[in-house]
Amino acid sequence: MSTRTDIRRAILAAPVGWLLAGGVAPARSDTADGTPLAAAMRRAQALRDQALQAGDQGYGAVVLRGNAIVGEAPSRVVTATDPTAHAEMEAIRDAARRLRTRDLSGCVLVSTSRPCRMCETAAYWAGISSMVTGAALTDLGPPR
Repeated sequence: MSTRTDIRRAILAAPVGWLLAGGVAPARSDTADGTPLAAAMRRAQALRDQALQAGDQGYGAVVLRGNAIVGEAPSRVVTATDPTAHAEMEAIRDAARRLRTRDLSGCVLVSTSRPCRMCETAAYWAGISSMVTGAALTDLGPPR
C-alpha cells in the first residue's frame, strides 16, 4: 500500500507533476555528468534554441534552487518588443512569480552566456547566490 509520501514522489517524478506541485520542476539528471547543474544548463540551451526559432536573440536562462528549476525563460527582447526582456531577467521574473517571493536567496542563475550588467544587477537585488554560465558551467560567483 502506498503512503501519501510515495504518491507525492510519484507525482513529482511524472513529467507534468511539477505543475501539480506549484510549478517547481525537478531538474532532470540525465546529462553526461548527471548533475542538476548540467541538466539546468541543458534546459537553458534548449530555451536558447527556442528563442532562435521564434526569431529572437539566442539566449536562455534558468533559475535553480537545490535540484529544482524554479524559473526559466528564453530571450524575448525581439518578440515582446521589450529591451529588458533578456533571458536572465525573464527567468528571474518567472522564479519570483512561481515562488511568490522576490527573495531568491539560495538560487543559482544558469545562463547560456555571461549576464549583462542589467541582468547581473537584477540577480543581485533578487538575492541570487551564484551565477553559472556557458556549456563549461563557469561559476561566476555571486552577482555584484
